[in-house]
Amino acid sequence: MKKIALPLIVGLLIACGGSTEKKEDGFKFNRTKKEETKAVQAKTATPVDLKNKGIGPIKELQFDDAIDASLVETGAAAFKQKCTACHKANAKLIGPAMKGIYERRHPAWVMNMLLNPTEMVKEDPIGKALLAEYNNILMINQNLSQEEARAIAEYLRTL
Repeated sequence: MKKIALPLIVGLLIACGGSTEKKEDGFKFNRTKKEETKAVQAKTATPVDLKNKGIGPIKELQFDDAIDASLVETGAAAFKQKCTACHKANAKLIGPAMKGIYERRHPAWVMNMLLNPTEMVKEDPIGKALLAEYNNILMINQNLSQEEARAIAEYLRTL
């Protein structure tokens, strides 16, 4: 009986105790997917371009040094009525945040996007990139007059 028991016990110990799997203490989370997402976002982020003036009726726009308060008031009202469904000042919504827009885009580009969004997302490289970045959701053409667009552009300076 001792002759059979000893090899049996040794055999069981070898079979059960030989695992090479290491157990780690605590919780471990695989972050690979999040890192891949950041890499994709970095590749798809819309570039900053202060030279591109866009496609549309506005070929040049230079702001005065002083902000026109009456234009800002008109622009704020128009922005609230026509733009806030998709845009916020400080946060992305359906479209990009508007604060600091002139640090990323030429004023003429902003005016052309306000006046001519359909052609801008089809033909302009930044417009195309924005369309891709925001899930191919088209900016609605609000049929703004140049005066309304200029007032909104002035308001955006104050954000």
